[in-house]
Amino acid sequence: MVNRRGLNLLCTPGNDVESTTAEVATGANIVLFTTGLGTPTGNPIAPVIKISSNTALFNKMGDIIDIDTGTIIEGLETIEEAGERILEYVIKVASGEIEVSAVRHQQNDFIPWKRGVSL
Repeated sequence: MVNRRGLNLLCTPGNDVESTTAEVATGANIVLFTTGLGTPTGNPIAPVIKISSNTALFNKMGDIIDIDTGTIIEGLETIEEAGERILEYVIKVASGEIEVSAVRHQQNDFIPWKRGVSL
């Protein structure tokens, strides 16, 4: 459980929907979900900002990906510049200026746990 203000990092299961559910259950107001494959996951309680690790994925699945960070690999921006861009986006989501793709597509996934092995 998160018990102090500010940035808190959580260790959750590796399964996409389980991990976002766990993060929101511990108090996350916004989830930043990095993906290299384009998992279309969201959450009914908190917005999930999907961040692609490569531009090919962003171009292929731009309707479900919010931010492309393949620009770092391509040399178009630094990690710091991408971080600033992500922070600005998070602030706009938090203030209601931007609606994330998971909300637009009603991707309201929620799994408190799965039976069997969870990696």
